[in-house]
Amino acid sequence: MSNGRDVVIVEGVRTPFAKAGTKLKEVHAADLGKAALTELVAMTNLDVNLVDEVIIGNTGTPSDAVNISRVVALKSGFPMKTSAYTVHRNCASAMESITNGFEKIKSGTMDTIVAGGTESMSNMPLLFSKGMTDVFAKLMSAKSVGAKLSALSEIKLKYLAPRIAIVEGLTDPFCGLNMGQTAEVLAKKFEISREEQDAFALKSHQKAVAAKDKLQEEITPVFLPPSYKSSLAEDIGPRAEQSLEALAKMRPYFDRKFGTVTVANACPITDGAAMLLLMSREKAEAEGYKPIAKIRSYGFAGCDPKEMGLGPVYASPLALKRAGLTMKDMGLVELNEAFAAQVIACQKAFASDVFAERELGLSQAVGEIDPAILNVNGGAIALGHPVGATGSRLVLTLVKEMQRRNVEFGLATLCIGGGQGGAMVVEREG
Repeated sequence: MSNGRDVVIVEGVRTPFAKAGTKLKEVHAADLGKAALTELVAMTNLDVNLVDEVIIGNTGTPSDAVNISRVVALKSGFPMKTSAYTVHRNCASAMESITNGFEKIKSGTMDTIVAGGTESMSNMPLLFSKGMTDVFAKLMSAKSVGAKLSALSEIKLKYLAPRIAIVEGLTDPFCGLNMGQTAEVLAKKFEISREEQDAFALKSHQKAVAAKDKLQEEITPVFLPPSYKSSLAEDIGPRAEQSLEALAKMRPYFDRKFGTVTVANACPITDGAAMLLLMSREKAEAEGYKPIAKIRSYGFAGCDPKEMGLGPVYASPLALKRAGLTMKDMGLVELNEAFAAQVIACQKAFASDVFAERELGLSQAVGEIDPAILNVNGGAIALGHPVGATGSRLVLTLVKEMQRRNVEFGLATLCIGGGQGGAMVVEREG
């Protein structure tokens, strides 16, 4: 049953995803966002004056674009009157942007919102230590040459060791584990072997390579500085030559002695952006748009930070219940591949009556996910995971595939650093 306040996805687009430090390393996060947003405007022939708000997820917070959503909007030609703000929910930042837009449109407060995410993990900075910043503070306030020399004399060798922002950002301050270590926790808890993880990683690459032409339909090229004469027009993560033999040669990275998680059965650190155009149904119809999907519901939930990878299993039941649906109703599922171990653990937990009763207070399992409908075009192990943008990429990839397969309902879900999960249920339009 449809009504005018239904929140629909009109269209979406993303940049190519590239491993940090490679093709997109010189592209500012705001310019990645601009590339996706300007293409979204062009492909929908959107009158930017109709847009009530621009909401963009980002976790790296560039110091020269602290409210990056506003910067992206203005760079993309939106009028000064269009408000814009940035949201941060770690891995689900871009899904948070969509849910913010959903609530504003559903309530009748707004009718047209751009929601998405952008991230340049290449440009997350090195930081000076506290000792070094104290020296700089004294140096800047010194009035004489002698005072300046005195301040400089306080520099110690240990002060010169930088703090690596991306390492600190991927380490949970509550449990003290980095994200890879939390994947090791799940591998041990659910008895997931190295061989299982490598096999899952290989399938991610194989599916992404096979789906290259389909994925191109959601990608717009990014022209590369400084000359802007060349461009990147496709994801560079999927490997046609990937093999179990090559994967088996990789050493465990997060637990050198006893671990099973490697950089090859985990997602790479990545640059990229993805944007969606959201409207109320009545506004979309008035403007002559044919939406591609309707947002049925969403859910966020917390879990143990040490087991943050299980977040989808906690969040998805909320989204499914709010949609009035079950896992059996889902024709496609996009579950972010932060780590192979984490996805496999989620699959086992989704199918477990014991887990459902003990952890979720449910009488039976949330429901087994048929591997044939899970991440059918590959996932983040192959494509990459630009943290602030992945939430919108998952939804975009999902709704495009739902259109191709004539699937009625789909679920996009992901784990969130810090011990949370996010999930969204969408319904195909047309």
